Amino acid sequence: QLELVESGGGLVQPGGSLRLSCAASGSSLDYYDIGWFRQAAGKERKGISLISGSDGRTTYVDSVKGRFTISRDDAKNTVYLQMNNLKPEDTAVYSCAAGVPGTATMWSDGGYYGMTSWGKGTLVIVSS
Repeated sequence: QLELVESGGGLVQPGGSLRLSCAASGSSLDYYDIGWFRQAAGKERKGISLISGSDGRTTYVDSVKGRFTISRDDAKNTVYLQMNNLKPEDTAVYSCAAGVPGTATMWSDGGYYGMTSWGKGTLVIVSS
């Protein structure tokens, strides 16, 4: 059974950077589409980026384009989210999830579908 564990969250000043990791165990990640999601206090969870397991194609929502980069290292069974130029509005619990290729979908408004395995999340706080 696939298990996902996020790490790398913390407190960072506006304009700073963090790299989140999503480490998998129990199964190889290279088959799956992997997404990053975030949920701010009092708000619903939204997708922010997705990387395809078949061809490495990436998707970003507008609010993070040009600032966040998703990547995967299948040899380490890990997916990363590099976050640069962080803003206070990026404060949230960040989670990763795996979806079956051909089913997993993320839309430009952060809506998503078809994610089947979730990590518990890591907290990112952007504050001075």
